Amino acid sequence: MVAVVKTGRSIHRVFNYNENKVKEGKAEIIGAGNYPFDPEKTTVNMRLNRLIRQMELRPDVAVNSVHISLNFDPSESELPKEKLMRIAESYMEKLGFGNQPFLAYQHHDAGHPHLHLVTTNITAESKRISLHHIGIHKSEPARKEVEKTFGLVAAEGQKNSMATGLQPIPLGKVNYGRTESKKALQVVLENIVPDYKYTSLAELNAVLRQYNVQADRGTEGSRIYKTGGLAYHILDAHGKPIGVPIKASAFYNKPTLKNLESKFTGNDVKRMPHKSRVKNAVDMALVGAKISLQDLVKALEKQGIHVALRQNDSGLIYGITYVDHTTKCVFNGSALGKQYSAKAIQERCTVAVKTGQHLAGHAAPVRKGLQPPPFTTAAETKSTSHVQDAANILDTLMQPEQASDYMPRELKGRKKKRKNKRNNNNL
Repeated sequence: MVAVVKTGRSIHRVFNYNENKVKEGKAEIIGAGNYPFDPEKTTVNMRLNRLIRQMELRPDVAVNSVHISLNFDPSESELPKEKLMRIAESYMEKLGFGNQPFLAYQHHDAGHPHLHLVTTNITAESKRISLHHIGIHKSEPARKEVEKTFGLVAAEGQKNSMATGLQPIPLGKVNYGRTESKKALQVVLENIVPDYKYTSLAELNAVLRQYNVQADRGTEGSRIYKTGGLAYHILDAHGKPIGVPIKASAFYNKPTLKNLESKFTGNDVKRMPHKSRVKNAVDMALVGAKISLQDLVKALEKQGIHVALRQNDSGLIYGITYVDHTTKCVFNGSALGKQYSAKAIQERCTVAVKTGQHLAGHAAPVRKGLQPPPFTTAAETKSTSHVQDAANILDTLMQPEQASDYMPRELKGRKKKRKNKRNNNNL
């Protein structure tokens, strides 16, 4: 069994995630711990309010929601619900959450059986259960004991089955028309918005655009812009919006402009330790002989760093953003330092992009002032050199020896002395 513990600030988000899976027929609620009623016979609001009431006992605690997934070996797909519930209760007891209210959902949307548990770390006595290193210090020992007690396949040594069976489904690009727009956008937003560290809407879009999604405030004079609204578009293969945009408030995790902006300052602090990784990757790629901008982009992609270029209508690159998928940090070029800005990076690279040429995944990157010289033959080069030399010699011979307003230093000195002499005679 593999146990994954995630903590957060929004019980609504994790609760709605599981309840939406139930509505879609991809999950079912199989039980609850420390609830005064059978959750299967209650409404959604009743299930949620039980958790919220307990969390309200400590409004000063920001991180107060816990989302746990218990993942079993594919060979254990026939485990009955009653046993799964006993496993969940035993695990929660050993984790130190034995008296906490929790909901248990069995999901059916993966190649292996697994449970999702939703709970809070706020106790009925208004105390807070520490979540510091909960995965290492509490979850791992609890998992091992549960495996032995119920005879489950151990997580250790299961490289062929468990490791393969528990690989997460890679997040793919949204293709308009293939799936319902809101559902497709929701999947991307719930994987990107809470996890990546960005400090502006432009930096967030540098990530979202890789999945054919874009957050849009509207034009400056539009109603949505004036009211501080935000909508999400699906993009086509050319990066253009397609279909009807959906308001941010329509998604259950509420990725509104206000909520995004509240994360900017905190994200700036969180991403600070990871700046050096991106800077070092860029510097290492540019060590030695100069490489082209295309080669730099490819080299960074191998390090898990996506390069997003911003260009104007004429194709001039005026901005660059680095998206580090390993650390989930996003940096505008200037945030890393002057030498990592769009202008500096182009100067550090060789000239390899011509006007109108496109880089893969980017729109017409044209580097002003760095276009290569026109191609000439050796004979033409030699002939041009002789003509230029002759022109230079002729220019030199035709120049006057002195400027028209030139005056010898000696004359200037005598004039100054005579003036001084006259001044002395007047005394």
